[in-house]
Amino acid sequence: MNVAVLVAQESNSGGGAFQLVFFALIFVAMYFLLIRPQRRRMREAQQLQRSIGEGDEVLLTSGMYGFVAAIEGDVIWLDIAEGVEVRVSRNAVARRLGGPSDQTPAPAADDTPSE
Repeated sequence: MNVAVLVAQESNSGGGAFQLVFFALIFVAMYFLLIRPQRRRMREAQQLQRSIGEGDEVLLTSGMYGFVAAIEGDVIWLDIAEGVEVRVSRNAVARRLGGPSDQTPAPAADDTPSE
């Protein structure tokens, strides 16, 4: 009976070390699959929000497109239509579509190509 107890104690000590290594591997995997990419996305979003300037065309997280008219700290004045400006948070910008030099004039509504 004493031999069975000794064998059980020896097998349990190896299992504890395996569990510790297993949990360490899970943490490392979570870091590379979840935490690291999230930090990269946050860094890219902060860089985008710092690089926005007047005249840039942007897309907001709400799906609204517009041109930056003015910047006052964390507030951006956005032209969304002729004579219509809205005030939005700088954090609401999801994407920068182009700067002032990237703008190409859109054809007028009555300019239809002739066949």
